[in-house]
Amino acid sequence: MILSISIRDFVLIDRLDIEPGAGFTALTGETGAGKSIILDALSLAMGAPADRSFIRNGTQQASVAVEFGPPSRHPVWALLQEQGIEASMDEALTLKRVIRTSGPARAFVNDQAVSAALLAEIGEMLVEIHGQHAASALMRPSMHRRLLDQFAGNEALLGSCSDAFDSLQVARETRARLEAEQAEAISAREWLEQAVEELERLAPVSGEAEELTTRRMRLMQSERVTEAVSEAETAMDGADMETALSRAARAVERICRLPGFEGSDETLPVAARAAAEAIERAIIETREASAAVFGLERLISHDTDALESAEARLFALRALARKHMTEPEALPDLLAKFRGQLDLAEAGEDALIAARKAETATQARYHQVAEKLTVARKAAAGQLEKAIAKELAPLKLGRATIGICVEALPEGEGGAYGADRVEFEAETNPGAGFGPLRKIASGGELARFSLALKCALAEAGSAQTLIFDEVDQGVGGSVAAAIGERLVRLAGARQVFAVTHSPQVAASAAAQWLVEKDHENASGSGGTRVRGLDDSARQEEIARMLSGAEVTEEARAAAGRLLEDV
Repeated sequence: MILSISIRDFVLIDRLDIEPGAGFTALTGETGAGKSIILDALSLAMGAPADRSFIRNGTQQASVAVEFGPPSRHPVWALLQEQGIEASMDEALTLKRVIRTSGPARAFVNDQAVSAALLAEIGEMLVEIHGQHAASALMRPSMHRRLLDQFAGNEALLGSCSDAFDSLQVARETRARLEAEQAEAISAREWLEQAVEELERLAPVSGEAEELTTRRMRLMQSERVTEAVSEAETAMDGADMETALSRAARAVERICRLPGFEGSDETLPVAARAAAEAIERAIIETREASAAVFGLERLISHDTDALESAEARLFALRALARKHMTEPEALPDLLAKFRGQLDLAEAGEDALIAARKAETATQARYHQVAEKLTVARKAAAGQLEKAIAKELAPLKLGRATIGICVEALPEGEGGAYGADRVEFEAETNPGAGFGPLRKIASGGELARFSLALKCALAEAGSAQTLIFDEVDQGVGGSVAAAIGERLVRLAGARQVFAVTHSPQVAASAAAQWLVEKDHENASGSGGTRVRGLDDSARQEEIARMLSGAEVTEEARAAAGRLLEDV
């Protein structure tokens, strides 16, 4: 329910802070005092379109803030959580709207900026406004199915229907996917057959390309080693270094054996002997080098055929990979994929038949649950029509009839909420024919239709606050008393406000606010103010409503009797 209302610089209202209580509160006052302004302000905070004409003359902005205290079970909390808005069930929930002379209007929930659309969605869950021009949920066909389901208690059936519809959607998607895959496979069957044949002929193995690359590199290195060894052997053979060194050694030895030099310590013989020794060592090392070079050949294992074979295989893998715009390593998986597509084209009809059977089964299940929901709705519609009929006669709408149309949607248009279109219709005179409420009912009738519908629907709807504007227009006496009685009944479980000109309706309220022009406000420019009335002031106000501008003692007495009868 609404805990407080704070209005600043809105049309004629300078500053207004009120804290309504529970139950039924009547708003009264002379015509033009500003009762409709308060409703406009509340509508603005509930997400109604913003208009700069609402800004009070001489000010830069207007603001309206409404504080609520929804119960913990109220669905608004789930919506706030879904939208990421911080809110605690232990604290009040505040909706606020600000209109500025420049720049766009702004909307807030608990001081967190939100879109006007979200504010309207939240506001609709908290407050229902019924009147001549108010587009309440009862007047909108889009809400009629939900209200009928709430009246019927169809929550369990709705859950089953939603689950069945979800299963049907999955089955439809599976069947559609298989059909698309098979159609694609069939259209590409010839190409697939050639691709599979080519891949199977090559028979790629996972990791094969990497292994062939390594092997090819190793075989190419062995070829280079063979070439180097061959070159070294040719060099060693061609020079015949050992023969040359042997001749040089013998020549130097002759120097050492010449007469007069043998055993001599002179420089030449010593140098000759050193040269002979060096040549001897060179001969030995040459023999060792030659042996080492020719020994390398025994260690070489070069297989030209193996290299050619590895290269041919690797190049074939790479060529086929390029053809399919992939990597050689992916060829085995590609073969498996193509085989699967080919199998689908050749034998995938079984899977598609199974998918179609599953879709048919889930569709039958959905239609079965949806039909149960339709039967429940039609039964509840009859009960609701009777309940509404009982409310219409006391409200001077006895010649009118409310009909609830439960009509099957075209095949394929059903959804998680069933396969029905639900709409409340009205016939204001017998034989005139039924039509939409908003088009059939007059302005004065519309508010009373809303009241009758709301009373019949009782607990349907999430709004904990109901506002009725001019619900008593054009009626009086027993009809006005009947309106007051029904507002009191609704106020047993909800917070109810009624803007009224009827003394009978005002006297039925638990509390009464007087909306009046304020000629002595701080700015001196006049405006609107709201004040709660005590018992004495209520009697005086109701007497004014009974007698007009001049309040008589007879009117005061009549007002006292009205208040006593409540």
